Formats: sequence, C-alpha cells, structure tokens
Amino acid sequence: MDALRQAKRPVSALAGPYGHPLHPLLVTVPIGAWTCSLVFDVASRLVGDPAFLAKGSMWLIGIGVAGALAAASAGFLDLLAIAPGTPAFRSALVHMSLNLAVTLAYVGGFGWRTAADHAGAVGAGQLALSAVSFAALAVSGYLGGRLAYRYGVRVADETAQAEGFTQADGPTQADASTQADGSTRADGLAASAPSAQEPASRRLTENEGSP
Repeated sequence: MDALRQAKRPVSALAGPYGHPLHPLLVTVPIGAWTCSLVFDVASRLVGDPAFLAKGSMWLIGIGVAGALAAASAGFLDLLAIAPGTPAFRSALVHMSLNLAVTLAYVGGFGWRTAADHAGAVGAGQLALSAVSFAALAVSGYLGGRLAYRYGVRVADETAQAEGFTQADGPTQADASTQADGSTRADGLAASAPSAQEPASRRLTENEGSP
C-alpha cells in the first residue's frame, strides 16, 4: 500500500499537483498533431492539389515532436514515483520505451519530409512510416490508460474521489432510504396498535373472548 500511495503523489512540482498530473494533459499535443498529420497524408493522395496537405502534415509532425518532448519530461517524473519491480513499473517502462521509439520515428519522418519536394502527394514510404508510428502510439496510449485507470498511478485516492460524490444540501440517498424505512416501521406499529378512539367496551369484550 505504501508503494501505491507513493505512485499517487508527485515527485516534483514540475509533474503537476496531486490529483492533476501534467503528463496526461501534455500528451494531447502529440496525439492530436500526429493524428491530424496522418489524416493529411491520406488526404494528400486523394485530392487534385495535395501540396498544402503535404506541407501541413510535415509541420504537424514537428509540432507533435515538440509536444512529445514536453510530455516525456513530465512522464519521466511520474515514472520515478513508481516502485521498481512492480507490474506498474514494468508497464511504465514499456510505455516510455514505445513513446521514445515513436518520437524518434517521427523525428526521422520530419527530417525526411523537409528534404522532399512538397509539390505532390506524400510519398508511400513516408505514409507507411507515419502509419506504423501511429499504430505504436496507440499501443503506448493503451498502456498509459492501464497505468492510470488500472494501477492508479498519479490518480487521487478514494478518499479524495469521494469528495466529488458528497451532497452538500439535503439528505443523501442512504439517509433518505433510512428515513423511509423508519417511516414504514412507524406506520406498521401504528396500524397494529389499538386506536385511541376505539371504544373501551369493545376492546374489553375482545380481551374477554380471547383464551
């Protein structure tokens, strides 16, 4: 449990405050840029004037690389919070290795494209490199989700999570159920008790007739 609590806490302010890690925020930049880049690559081979798509794809790759470097810095700090030798640590190592490989592949793709002529569509080799890199990125993203949602790395503990489900005004659902149950029992007792308005002679007669 100590290792789990440690993995939920930031090792530095640069990793983001407790419950608000920076790594998941920063990874949206490379994921979004590289996704759009792949869309531009495919579209460049379908339109009559592909030059603007090919050039746009190149710059999207560059933006993604810059964002990936920032995300990797925050992610490495989160890695330091995970106890070595645990399944979470092994998953984090694979996650980090895939991210580094993908980033290097996109760096190579960016260099390849800067030296190419953007008058035509994106080349088949460049498109294939982006597609393979994006597939590896998807696998890495799956592992990142596993770290957060299965192992709870940099996720607030359940006590903090419960604060989001506390009703500020009025009784909670459990309180309402308890009150309803109490009312039902009270009604049952009232129904079984003799009425105060029932004639005393009738109650006396019933008591005498009982064995």
